[in-house]
This record gives sequence, structure tokens and C-alpha cells, in this order.
Amino acid sequence: MADTVNELDMGEHETVGEMVINNGEELAELKKENGNQLYKVKKYQQALPFYTEAIELCPESPAYYGNRSACYMMLHQYKEALDDARKAIQLDPKFVKGYIRVVKCCLALGDIAAANNAISTVKELDPNNTTILPEVKKIEVIRRFEEEANKAYAKEDFRKVVYCMDRLLEQSPCKRYKLRRAECLALLGRYQEAQEVANDILHVDIQNAEAIYVRGMCLYYQDHVDQAFQHFQRVLRLFPDHEKTKEIYKKAKNLKLKKEEGNEAFKAGRVQAAYTLYTEALQIDPHNLSTNAKLYFNRATVSSKLGRLNEAIADCSAALELDSTYLKALLRRAKCYMDLGEYEDAVRDYESACKMDKSRENKRLLQEAKLTLKKSKRKDYYKILGIDRNASTDEIKKAYRKRALVHHPDRHANASDGEKKEQERKFKEVGEAYGILSDPKKRARYDNGQDLEDMDGMGANVDPTTVFQAFFGDQYAFGNGGFTFQFG
Repeated sequence: MADTVNELDMGEHETVGEMVINNGEELAELKKENGNQLYKVKKYQQALPFYTEAIELCPESPAYYGNRSACYMMLHQYKEALDDARKAIQLDPKFVKGYIRVVKCCLALGDIAAANNAISTVKELDPNNTTILPEVKKIEVIRRFEEEANKAYAKEDFRKVVYCMDRLLEQSPCKRYKLRRAECLALLGRYQEAQEVANDILHVDIQNAEAIYVRGMCLYYQDHVDQAFQHFQRVLRLFPDHEKTKEIYKKAKNLKLKKEEGNEAFKAGRVQAAYTLYTEALQIDPHNLSTNAKLYFNRATVSSKLGRLNEAIADCSAALELDSTYLKALLRRAKCYMDLGEYEDAVRDYESACKMDKSRENKRLLQEAKLTLKKSKRKDYYKILGIDRNASTDEIKKAYRKRALVHHPDRHANASDGEKKEQERKFKEVGEAYGILSDPKKRARYDNGQDLEDMDGMGANVDPTTVFQAFFGDQYAFGNGGFTFQFG
């Protein structure tokens, strides 16, 4: 991008000691030569004052402006370099090197239109000039990737925009490309990278509105709303018509207000109103991942309170999709799974929660979920008898009497073989259920989930015929090949 030593106007190569200084022009030449010697050994910052002194002595010399322009370019101070290059071609409209420097500076600053105009002038002044061919190719690449970036941005394909900006920065290190890349990094949730770019630019250009805007975006998307507001207000003081800042500032204020209204409604017990307000808030800015994760969780809490557990699970999942470390959303979803009897899913969530936070409470919840899962895989003797878990001894007996008579095999002697087997299975289960629940010790062990591995064995050892005879006494007798049911 910068000039080589050979592109400088080196002048005559007499030594400083040989020069006789008769007037200002000769002194200016001396200053220029001193600058050139430093430029040759890459001491650009030290060379700069000598070129400035030469310009002050002979302000109408295009070569001096050209040399200082080259020096500024080596220091990556392209704006200053462009000013000097333009001054040089103003003084000498046929100064080809001056136009070439304009091309290079405009490319570095991202002003493609101005670079093209300068290239056209070079071609008119020197049709055979090949020095600008690399810049011509760069402009072609820049145009292609700018067009692709614009299309991707319109489709909100921000990853593609970042890729295009990386390619563009290989051709032109301009702030505009850096800041557009930073903006898209923020929209992708890569806040630290975006802030680093903005901070680097603000370090040398504290009033750069685009960089302040990007920093404000990052703060807003990380839920530092008050700090974000300060940044947006600062941009609008610098540029009242900065459209992106006006748009995001409006969204930020609306989002903050709607979320606060939802929270107030929930605290006041107006849960349906809170649900509506959280839903409205979620429509405001889909790019604010942090705040939206909280809104999904808040709405899940409302849904849970309303008994809409599947909706609550869906909202917790949405919150975790936006923030995979959101512990409260994970615990809320696990609780909903427990309430729905989806114990395997609950155990999975509680295990994830314990990996995030190994608190005593989380470990307790995990153990309870695992125990409940094991219980759920056993036969539910209360369900088999059709009774509540708090059923009394008399209620258990009454339920057994009713179910045993319904499923007794003799009742189904004329049924199909398949139906007979099904009724025998149910009769056996009813006997097992009564055998466990009618024994206070066995029932306590069953309720507490103790010796779960042995529970099936306990039930299997219950002889339904023995239980039936013990319960009904001599009313019933057995015939050949099966039960004989006798009515009194």
C-alpha cells in the first residue's frame, strides 16, 4: 500500500557537506534530503519533520508534499497522506506519482469511487503505466465482496458478512470494514471480539460514532442497559441522524419498559397480563439474546403457575437455546418434567444442573428425581387397585375385594385364550398389590422406595390364590384345571 524508497523524489545525490546554502530553496532541498536518508532506513517518524520543514520553506513544491505523503503512508496515517497527495496534484495536475498515492490512500480509507477517479486520471496521463494494476485488481475484489456483504446483511446472514469483511480487510484496512465486521460480531453474540475492535478504533479516534455505536450494542445485548443508553445518547449528540442508533435506542427503551411492566404484573398476581406483556416484549428485538432468554424464563414461570407445563418447558428450552448456562431455566424445566411424570428428562436436566452448580440443594433434587424414576418403573400397586396413595386399610380391602372379583379367572371361563391370559395377569397383579399394601412394613418400604431392586421379587412371591382364599375364606373352592367360583 505504501511507497518504496525509489518512488520518492530523491533529487541530486550530493552530500550535505557539499551543499552551499544560498537561499530558501536550497535549504528546503537539504531538509528533503535529510528526510530521504531517514526514510531509506525506515525511520519514518523522524523523517516526517524534515519534510514538513521543506514544505514550510517551499510550500509550492509538489515533490515535498509527495514525499511527506509517502512517509505518512508508511505510518498508516492515510488521511494525512491523502491530504498531502491531493495538495501535490493540485500544485502539479500532471504529477502521476501523486495520483497513484491518492489511489492507494483512498483504497486504505475505503473510498473506492475516489480511487477509481484517480486511476482514470493516471491512465489518461500515462496510458502505459503498470504501477496501478495491483490497485485495479484490488478494486475488483472489493466491489465483489461489498456486493456479497450487502446482500448477506439484508438477509441477516451475519456470519457471511463477517467473512466478506475479512476478505475486504485483506485489500483495504479501512475503519468502515472493521466496524461493520464488529457490528455483525455483536449481532452474532461475539461481544468481546466486537468490543475489542471498537476499543482499538476509539483509542485513536475517541469521537468515532460507529465505534461508540458498536460498544453500545455490546452493552445492550449483554443487558447493561443504562451504560448502553449512555453510548447511544453520545452517538446521537455527535450525529443526530444516525439511523442505526436511533433504531436500536428505541428498541432498547421499549424492551426495558415492557419487561418491567411484565415483572410488575407478575408481582401483583396478574399472571395472565404478565404472560401477555412478556410475549409482547419477545417481539421487540430478536437479536437481544440475553434479555430474551430472561423473558422466556419469566414467561415459563407464568405458564407453570397457570398449570401450562408443556408451554413452560418449551419456553425454558428456548431460554437455554439462547443461553446454555441459564441454570434457573434448567431447574424450572426439570421441575416441570417432574410434575408431568417425565422423570428421565427431569433426571437429565438435574444432572446438567449439578454440573453447573454442585450445591447441596441441586444434589438433593437429582437424588429425588432418580428415586422417583426408579419408583415409576415398578408396578404401581395403588393404580392397580384404583386407590389413592393415602388410602386407609379398609379402603385397600374394599378395593381388593372389588378388583379380585372382577378379574377372577372363573369369571372369564368362556373368554378367548388371549382374554383369559390377560385376566389371569390382572388377577395376579391385584393379589400382588394387596399383598404389599395390606402389610404395613412392606407398604412403608414400597412408599419410601427402599430395596427397589427387590420389590419385584417381593410382589412375585405373593401367591394370588392364597391371598384370595385368605380374604374370602371358604366361600370359594378350586376345581380341576383352575379356579371354581361359587356364589352363595
